[in-house]
Amino acid sequence: MSPSKLIDSAEAAAGHLGAEQLRLPGATRVILVVDLVESVRLMQEDEHGTVTRWHAFTVQARRLIEGASGRVVKSLGDGLMAEFALAGRAATVAQQLHALLQGVGLTALRTGGMALRIGLHAAPVYQGADDIYGQGVNLATRLCTLAGPGETVVSLDMRDLLVDGLDGELCDLGECYLKHLEAPVRAFRLGPPGINPVLRTVSEERKPLRPTVAVAPFRSRSTEGQDWVIGDLIADGVIARLSRLPDVRVISRMSTQGLRERSDGATVAGERLAAAYLLSGSYAVQGARTLIMAELTDTRRGEVIWAERLSDDTLDLLQVSSQLIEQLSQAVNHRIVNAEVGQALSQPLPRLDSNALMVGGIALMHRASLADFQRSREILTALIERHGREASLRAWLAKWHVLNIVRGLSPDPQREVRLALSQTQRALDLEPENALTLSVEGHIYTQLLGEFGLAEQRLNAAVKANPNESMAWLFKSVLSSMWGSAPESVAEALYAEALSPLDPIRYFYDLITASALLTNHDHEGALRYAQRSIQANRHHAPAYRVLLTAQVELGAMDAARQTLASLLQEQPELTIETYMAIGSGHSVTRQRCMAALRALGVPEA
Repeated sequence: MSPSKLIDSAEAAAGHLGAEQLRLPGATRVILVVDLVESVRLMQEDEHGTVTRWHAFTVQARRLIEGASGRVVKSLGDGLMAEFALAGRAATVAQQLHALLQGVGLTALRTGGMALRIGLHAAPVYQGADDIYGQGVNLATRLCTLAGPGETVVSLDMRDLLVDGLDGELCDLGECYLKHLEAPVRAFRLGPPGINPVLRTVSEERKPLRPTVAVAPFRSRSTEGQDWVIGDLIADGVIARLSRLPDVRVISRMSTQGLRERSDGATVAGERLAAAYLLSGSYAVQGARTLIMAELTDTRRGEVIWAERLSDDTLDLLQVSSQLIEQLSQAVNHRIVNAEVGQALSQPLPRLDSNALMVGGIALMHRASLADFQRSREILTALIERHGREASLRAWLAKWHVLNIVRGLSPDPQREVRLALSQTQRALDLEPENALTLSVEGHIYTQLLGEFGLAEQRLNAAVKANPNESMAWLFKSVLSSMWGSAPESVAEALYAEALSPLDPIRYFYDLITASALLTNHDHEGALRYAQRSIQANRHHAPAYRVLLTAQVELGAMDAARQTLASLLQEQPELTIETYMAIGSGHSVTRQRCMAALRALGVPEA
């Protein structure tokens, strides 16, 4: 049927609206109108062949539309009309219908082939038992007249619901005058999605070292979809939380809004957004509560690596510190880090992506296992070979050398210090204002060398270069504990935790906070944070030392002896001499810990 015939049919039906039960316009629907180009000529040339092939097409087209959650409204002669709830699916179906016409045996007739023209518009419509009505229906049909053979034309309202480049490539046709419409209509030609050339040309050296995660708007399980805004609140909240973390790279919300309701979301996220992970899910509002079903997909393997049901008060989603968003974000960050660490442990280094190496190397550095700790150095060294001009990699390798001393593993601590400083100095040659490098070097001067003037200079430079570098504030807290103000030390440690609330090495932040509280003689606070640090990592010796110091100073000797027993499991060769060899003896907290160890009977040598 021609576009004019479809219009005539819709307008004629308007005279009979009173005879059937109508639903007034509600949610916006996408109207898709299909017309067979030059159907009259094709019928005159080969009526039987045209009808046979068109019938075969409409049978498969109906399956395609219904498979995409659409509904065929009418199919008369040489035209189709369908409606969809989602713009992206309607756009995809339009492209598929053009391809389908060429795949059902519709070979060229004597004077040419068969082609479609398609119009798409989004508007509220009147819903009848077997039809839809309204101005939006007429406009969708009129848009069909602007399309050439094999083309799809969409309205401005439809264009605003599409993601250019993802749902298709859009070409602005400008203001177009349509029959029987007084005002011109802004129209766009919709072509197949293209491939972003930027993603093809990114070299291995310039690819992001942090794993990239895309967060899709969560879809509503309500058929009406009136509470769809909740799905956006969930996505916005998680993106905001994850964006504050140093170990993941988050795709902009503006680039992920088109992933809602897409069955191929993981493929799109991986291929078009270069995201290694996709967080998606659904939700349902039940009275005053919202139930969320979330899943995290590794787009590289097409596997769901985590899924969970979460529930809380719907009003919680509107809070700045939403517990539901916090819980979801923590779980996602934890699973991504675990997945990257798993890759780093199970695959040969040359086969690993750089982002998996980066996260895996950092995480393994803070594990108790000696094998994991040594693997971390191998990983960071391999990354530096790949990305020699990436300053942050050398900063993390320098921190590895610091931990090798602090853990009492280095046979030559002075040589280890020189190796650490050589890495930070080379990193600063590459990026003189790299905040992470300045932070680590400041920590070396504080913790290992006792050169507080240089430490303060480096840490102040780090904060100036990046006021949001959590490591800078964390190490400033260590400096303040040893050579400054105890209250400032506490404030700096708490601020560092606030800058990276979901950090995968949060136990390390808790340790520094516990030490700061101990310096400030807040023994109860020190106990609380030290115990939380141990709960997260039971093999990190410094947390036991802070805990037993607080216990001894409180007179809780039985508890302190139990803590010492746990510490000796981690450091069986512990003596006063070996303890004082792992850092500067000028530290007030170190002197207090030494006194506590002596009170518990730890030998001098």
